[in-house]
Amino acid sequence: MTARKNFWTALALAAAAGLASAQGYPSTKPIRLIVGYPPGGGIDFAARTVQVPLQEALKQQMVVDYKPGASGMIAATELTRQAPDGYTLLLANTGPFAIAPYLQSKPPYDPVKQFTYIGQISQGSYIAVTRNDHPAKDLKAFVAWAKGQPGKVNFASGGAGTSTHLNGELMNQVTGLDMTHVPYKGSAPAVQDLIGGQTQILIDAGSVLLPQVKGGKLKALAVTGPKRDPQLPDVPTVAELGLGGMESVGFQGLVGPAGMPRDVVDRLSNELAKVLAQPDIQAKFAVAGAEVHSLGPTAFSAFVKADNEKWAKLIRERKLQLD
Repeated sequence: MTARKNFWTALALAAAAGLASAQGYPSTKPIRLIVGYPPGGGIDFAARTVQVPLQEALKQQMVVDYKPGASGMIAATELTRQAPDGYTLLLANTGPFAIAPYLQSKPPYDPVKQFTYIGQISQGSYIAVTRNDHPAKDLKAFVAWAKGQPGKVNFASGGAGTSTHLNGELMNQVTGLDMTHVPYKGSAPAVQDLIGGQTQILIDAGSVLLPQVKGGKLKALAVTGPKRDPQLPDVPTVAELGLGGMESVGFQGLVGPAGMPRDVVDRLSNELAKVLAQPDIQAKFAVAGAEVHSLGPTAFSAFVKADNEKWAKLIRERKLQLD
């Protein structure tokens, strides 16, 4: 009888502790939000867009901490070393969570198993762009032009192991081209050299490219998502051009270290979903060429796992490796 009483007492205490944890988080210190890229890029934009409304909802300061380098892997690796208490989070994206680790002979972390997935924030098509004075009117015409320039066509990327790198490799695979990869330290210098004529094509996020396209410095050839970008209604999708194998979307979301308490994950996920439901937040992402795509922990984790399988397969088939 005593054992049974002790069992129910322990169960009640555990439930009370869980409730206290949910009610108490976050209370002891500011939340650190790691961003694995320099200020001014698409990942920073997403972090800054959700930072203020999320900290208001949580009633706790959220501090953005930049840890750029190694295609976002420095930041992701650091997160794996943090306590899973909800006070250190990371703005995750496609590069370090679905691509870059598979380009290492010894991956620094397992993107599926070593993180707690809290909630997806957005998905967005990539845009294939070239110089505004290029003769190709769309991506299909660009491919035909490139095939007439063997050994002379380069594609730019924001760095080896980024989504921009793999999008170029995917284009090579789908079209049979052999464009040379030219990596840069971020999207900004890649865009500038494309405008300057040092490279011929770049496939990057709308948050990076839309200002250049709308400013007349770059020409949009296609979008890689399943539907046209509302910001570029006259630009066809890759599928419309017969290049459906090039379809891809980038994702952004909130993650923490593995082993976070369920109640803390639920609190963060629920508050994030409320923030993303706000019309002004959705409008900010839309203007930047991304679409708010709120997913809870389970669905977000499943989405990332599927994305991992897609890019890991391409990496194997293209025999790509960074070390």
